[in-house]
Amino acid sequence: MADGLNQARALRVAEIINDYRTLLLHICEETIPSPIEEYFEEGHVIMREGHTAAQALMGSNYTPAAVPSNASNEEAERAELQRVILDGSARRFQAHRIYLRIAAAKRWALHRANILRGQQPTAQHAAQLATVSNSFRQELAQITDQYVVSDLRTADLRAGHWLDDDPSLATILRWIQMHPS
Repeated sequence: MADGLNQARALRVAEIINDYRTLLLHICEETIPSPIEEYFEEGHVIMREGHTAAQALMGSNYTPAAVPSNASNEEAERAELQRVILDGSARRFQAHRIYLRIAAAKRWALHRANILRGQQPTAQHAAQLATVSNSFRQELAQITDQYVVSDLRTADLRAGHWLDDDPSLATILRWIQMHPS
């Protein structure tokens, strides 16, 4: 059934895809070289995992669904726009989660570098480094699926976007599970 909202849906697709693209650009910019001796330190591992996940996300394709033969053009357009909103929302959600984790890892690396000031870690640095690592782990623990979707929703509301067809977190998670990148 036609509802006259396909223009709003098309605009929402553009907004979501633009956010997704921007997140991917920011992820690519969030790099800090990993010194050989720190290669396996937790923050550097998270950064590498995030960049690998972002590459997989970028390499995944959108697959359009078959349009029912009895659907009108407007109904077919509506169904496809809603499917693109769901796919784009799931991709944006994943990219935002990756970005938040990489940004936390970058802050961890910068704090660590500030403490070490080019020196090798010693017992003198142990307490400060432990504090930085504990803060990093706490920050990662706060990046839950609910937090990520809430953060995106808050930004969308601030921007005044139309959100009527935006999928719930449960729907996004089901979509991701059914369409792994």
